[in-house]
Amino acid sequence: MLPGAGLDLTRLTPGEWDHLSLTGLDEKQRAELNASVESQRALSKIGATQPRRVHELLPLTDVVHVDSRPWLQTRASGTTPASLIGSVRRGRRLRIEYDSPRESCPRDLVVDPYGLFAKAGIWYLVADCARAPRMYRLERITAWTAVDQPRRIRESQTLATVAAALVDQWEHNHAIEVSATIDQTQIERAQRIFGQRLAQDDYEESATGHKVTIRFLHLEDVRALLPFGSAITVHGPTEARAHLSNLATNLAHHYAPSPTS
Repeated sequence: MLPGAGLDLTRLTPGEWDHLSLTGLDEKQRAELNASVESQRALSKIGATQPRRVHELLPLTDVVHVDSRPWLQTRASGTTPASLIGSVRRGRRLRIEYDSPRESCPRDLVVDPYGLFAKAGIWYLVADCARAPRMYRLERITAWTAVDQPRRIRESQTLATVAAALVDQWEHNHAIEVSATIDQTQIERAQRIFGQRLAQDDYEESATGHKVTIRFLHLEDVRALLPFGSAITVHGPTEARAHLSNLATNLAHHYAPSPTS
């Protein structure tokens, strides 16, 4: 709101107030929450009271458009934010069936939800499981039911604090640090893919390559280096080199020409 602008706040319903406070969501995400109608109604009421433009500047809504979805994002399946938000707002415990990519079969879990978290176009359920904070990707929740018990979250913790701690843990925790040299032509691509997990040594740079350290949460995650082929040379640790060698050997065997009869 501009200084001196007036707005009759009594014209907004409690639901409109609530949805208007959801900052950072684009139109698609509001639709996924079934919040489009009330959000648009609240915005239209504000738009009807807009003061005249200062210095004839165009409205921000005319020159700024937000789409927080990642590039080439596939259509999400599984649980939708709209189906889950009611039980979360009522403060109920949830029993979920979660299909983790690291497990051979879905797990049945009872969780205490803090709320829904939207990051980079993806929705997550942030909850405590056995008093430990967890983040569950909604599209991997294959089934869920509300438990007839109030949630039991930790005192002094909120959705914002728990989500921030989990994101920080994901970005900085690691079990293995790989030292490598990446070809000059591939360093920008590696930075886009690995982000903060890649640290570049500014003092170890040549005309053809960059010395880097890449942090991985698990040894198995070093397979993310395979698409770089010979454009990356891993120097250590030994178990990382050995695992990459095994992966590359299996890949070569997989695509080896079939023996002629």
